Amino acid sequence: MIFELNEEQKLIRQTVREFAEKEIKPSAAERDESESFDRSLMFDKLGELGLAGIVFPEEYGGAGADYISYAIAVEELSRVCASTGVTLSAHLSLGANPIYLFGSEEQKQQFLTPLAEGTKLGAFALTETAAGSDAGGTKTTAERDGEDWVLNGTKIFCTNGGEAEINIVFARTDKNAQKHHGISAFIVEKDTPGFSFGKKERKLGIRSSPTCEFVFDNCRIPAANLLGEEGSGFKVAMKTLDGGRIGIAAQALGIAQGAFEAALAYAKERKQFDQPISSFQAIQFKLADMATEIEAARLLVYQAAYKASAGQAYGKDSAMAKMYASDVAMRVTTEAVQVFGGYGFTRDFPVERMMRDAKITQIYEGTNEVQRVVIGVALTRD
Repeated sequence: MIFELNEEQKLIRQTVREFAEKEIKPSAAERDESESFDRSLMFDKLGELGLAGIVFPEEYGGAGADYISYAIAVEELSRVCASTGVTLSAHLSLGANPIYLFGSEEQKQQFLTPLAEGTKLGAFALTETAAGSDAGGTKTTAERDGEDWVLNGTKIFCTNGGEAEINIVFARTDKNAQKHHGISAFIVEKDTPGFSFGKKERKLGIRSSPTCEFVFDNCRIPAANLLGEEGSGFKVAMKTLDGGRIGIAAQALGIAQGAFEAALAYAKERKQFDQPISSFQAIQFKLADMATEIEAARLLVYQAAYKASAGQAYGKDSAMAKMYASDVAMRVTTEAVQVFGGYGFTRDFPVERMMRDAKITQIYEGTNEVQRVVIGVALTRD
């Protein structure tokens, strides 16, 4: 068993870290404050670095790297800006990957290639007001009309929403089917008539990542935009989320790592009672717990990523990684604020933002309660 990164993975870490420190970090607090998404900085430049399609084959515009490299990229971006990290994660795992996994060759050429090249941004629309953890409760409909599908309904909490040119949308194609049966997946382009954007969410964290409502009012798309087989949408969604959880686990890991590094540096320079607070056992114990939990989370994340690259079943592993890493992110960022004391509660230091950003990682891509269900079912399945 080898725990050392290979040379390619080390180079990716170094490259993304240098980019994140130089380009992303300086404006992270300002973008959070203004809730602004800088497309050229937070996505276009990622495409120029080859990150937008890092795991996809070169024939589709990708870089042909493995999922560990992808996790490293999301981790390093999230270490300084969780909003940028989730922009990449949602684009690749949720917007592009379902086309790679379930799309026809024509769909891959038309839609996956520009996504992988970073010339178009991707998004994913599954959640509805009455269908969150219960994805089978989808009410949005798609009816066949000649050579088209006509979509009606709304989706909420769409990451990259309003910015993405290519969107994966789930709708019920069989009104008589029960729960998760009779749902299909579709590729919907941004400028399609009948497709508009509703409420933009004002959020606790990841505030420079756009999140909005999708509205479909007799939105007509070509029949060729059906992704996978009719009625297989629930399968498409669940398989997509398995992979997406690796990205969110990596995001949580990066947030925790960034908060720990900030707390460690501050503890070494902050003096009380004529000595650095890092010399006090109470602070050392906090730092020790933070560092240990981060390393444990990293092993879970990389294990899930390794299995995904190796073509092995990884649903349980990605659920474990997402659940544990997100819980660690909340504990570490909370403790980081505590290490900073009163200063940690102000916006003058990044740990306040990191603590707000960490919370969503316990909720999206399946709440941690749902992750425990996924893990429990996998453990007890005959």
